[in-house]
Amino acid sequence: MTLTATAKAAPRAPGPGSGDGRTASLRRTWHKLSPYAFIAPFLTLFAAFGLFPLLYTAFVSLYRVELQTSGDMEWRGIANYTALFTDEYFWTSLRNTFTIGVLSTVPQLAMALGLAHLLNYKLRGRTFIRTAILLPYATSVAAATLVFAQLFGRDFGLINYALGLVGVSPVDWQTGTVASQIAVSTIVVWRWTGYNALIYLAGMQSIPGELYEAAEMDGASRWRQFIHVTLPGLRPTIVFTVIVSTIGATQLFGEPLLFEGSISGGIAHQYQTLGLYMYEQGWGFFHLGRAAAIAWVMFVLIVVLVGANALVVRRRARKEAGR
Repeated sequence: MTLTATAKAAPRAPGPGSGDGRTASLRRTWHKLSPYAFIAPFLTLFAAFGLFPLLYTAFVSLYRVELQTSGDMEWRGIANYTALFTDEYFWTSLRNTFTIGVLSTVPQLAMALGLAHLLNYKLRGRTFIRTAILLPYATSVAAATLVFAQLFGRDFGLINYALGLVGVSPVDWQTGTVASQIAVSTIVVWRWTGYNALIYLAGMQSIPGELYEAAEMDGASRWRQFIHVTLPGLRPTIVFTVIVSTIGATQLFGEPLLFEGSISGGIAHQYQTLGLYMYEQGWGFFHLGRAAAIAWVMFVLIVVLVGANALVVRRRARKEAGR
């Protein structure tokens, strides 16, 4: 009886696999949670500096807020948006954003594609050329714009001097609508052509060389190889550059601001973009609520443009897959 009671009272020794079981359970839990732990810093920064400003801007766009008295907020609902859509300068800036975007994006990507095609062949000094075409991208926006503003000067600009040599009268690049938009677009083209060319070059080098060899054996010229081999292989890269360039054109700000130093984009707002119009409303006229509404209109516009590009690409891919 004593032995039985002692045996019942004695604590049970742990089994040989209980410690290993707890370790395995902790390890499985860590494997499940570790991905979230790794991305937690990014999510925290994104929530603090990306998501919160976006939502707060949407909140401010529904109020009347002045920069001098930012603590006094008066509810307006969608009045900021309706006032925006009835403002002629908003439509002028929207039209300018579109035209400058087309004038800068189309030549920029076309020239970048041509440069990448040339650099894809074995040339002397390829490393130097690749470095040289990337230098404009590394140049400060302020420095580049100030230099181009001098080049496009009406009285002493180098561009008008060169035009005078061929008998063309001086052009007022800062007053004319078309001329000023061409000048601003030239700055964008100069800065971003080399960057996109290197992206296209990386995409070209990922295309299998066997495709070019097969095309050459079939008697295809270099131009036909470019049309039927290079361009189809670069389609995802081209879509990427088009989307990024579209976003950049919608947000264009530094070049038109520094071209003449005016937040109105010229005397007649002839090259004022949406970004410059938002800056003028918020920090020129101190209407933070309306500036927030403009920011959200730009955000929706970018989403629509990117979605339209994705839809066009998807439909084209489906057509090609059905052939």
